[in-house]
Amino acid sequence: MRGWKMLAVLLVLLFTASTSFAAGFRLVEAGSKAMGMGFAFTAVADDPSAIYFNPAGLTQLKGNNVMLGGTYVRLNGAEFTGTTPLTGGATLPETQNSLDLFIPNAYYTRTTSDGYIAFGIGVFSPFGLGQEYPSPSIFQNQITKVDLQTIVVNPTIAFKVNEYLSVGVGIDYLYGKLNNYDTNQGVFKTTFEGTGDAWGYNFGILLKPTKDLKVGFNYRSSFQVKVKDGDWTVSDNTIALPSVGTTKASVDLTLPATAALGVAYTRDRLTLSADADWTFWSSYQELKIVNTGFPPYSVTRSKKWVDVCAVRLGAEYRVTDPLALRAGFVYDPTPAPASTLGPELPDATRMDYMVGVGYKVGAWTIDVAGMYIQKFDRTVNNQAGAQGFNGTWSGDSWLASMDVGYKF
Repeated sequence: MRGWKMLAVLLVLLFTASTSFAAGFRLVEAGSKAMGMGFAFTAVADDPSAIYFNPAGLTQLKGNNVMLGGTYVRLNGAEFTGTTPLTGGATLPETQNSLDLFIPNAYYTRTTSDGYIAFGIGVFSPFGLGQEYPSPSIFQNQITKVDLQTIVVNPTIAFKVNEYLSVGVGIDYLYGKLNNYDTNQGVFKTTFEGTGDAWGYNFGILLKPTKDLKVGFNYRSSFQVKVKDGDWTVSDNTIALPSVGTTKASVDLTLPATAALGVAYTRDRLTLSADADWTFWSSYQELKIVNTGFPPYSVTRSKKWVDVCAVRLGAEYRVTDPLALRAGFVYDPTPAPASTLGPELPDATRMDYMVGVGYKVGAWTIDVAGMYIQKFDRTVNNQAGAQGFNGTWSGDSWLASMDVGYKF
């Protein structure tokens, strides 16, 4: 286990040397071709990112394949207009700080010459959260900054049972880092920093009833992440005093299971795909930080999120053998109920629009994609005591992705 942890730590350091790479809680940005097709990739799964989207698809590849890439995210600061416990009843505006983020991915696969066995390893970031507020802020009694980073190492093997059926399975090792979780509790300001890890698994199925039609299913288990012995620093929030105390604290965080059912149909040069993609957010009922020393209290935030199903649509048109054009659309409902919505993640239902291009040059493949996230405006009235807010949130984001693959 130590070897897996050291590998994950090194990958986190490599990919976050200049900036964090989390935007939102679940991240599906694990491949540029998939992004260009609206992430409706469960039944397509024909490049190395199949390790993430459907491991059974690895049997469609040939020889050895390496793919490296990532996604740049411009997370425009969400805008709020309303009241908080600090505004004294006055309606005021507030804008989060905009963030530049990076979500990495890396894959290696090998398929036997007869195409019946394939295996590989993938590295990607399935969950993350990054939010930051200016100082001073009308939310500073609740949160000023939060940063959750995760990285998964996923060895995978797939088998072609016959011409119609392939199956794949993998083991997932997740390493996570939660830091800069700054909140104010009464007269105290608290900062928590810690790391944790967890194990999970995934499996996929790919059916080919006809030469033009494919049906895919993919499941990823939840992660029970235990952040132990994190540093919880407490300082006085009312007068300029040095740190009141630093103690150890822990967080138990369940990252949800996911499942996707997809279909893809190819006619001549055109491929159309559609996915129903479930995230079982009902496992995220609360966020609790438990201290093991001074001061004698803990921070608990009720969440009560619900399971949701996103609808993903994609298309690819192969203009020539080397050149492919892609487009996609996603309707992604929010799992966060209005009663527990907090400034650490003022989530809303969104619509995503994607375009992409793929080009092959000899043994090389280059895929690029762009994505615009349009969040629905969301009005919430959950202010109570020192928590919550009454008002409306709005926001959007831009993403750009590129993967480079090589076959040998």
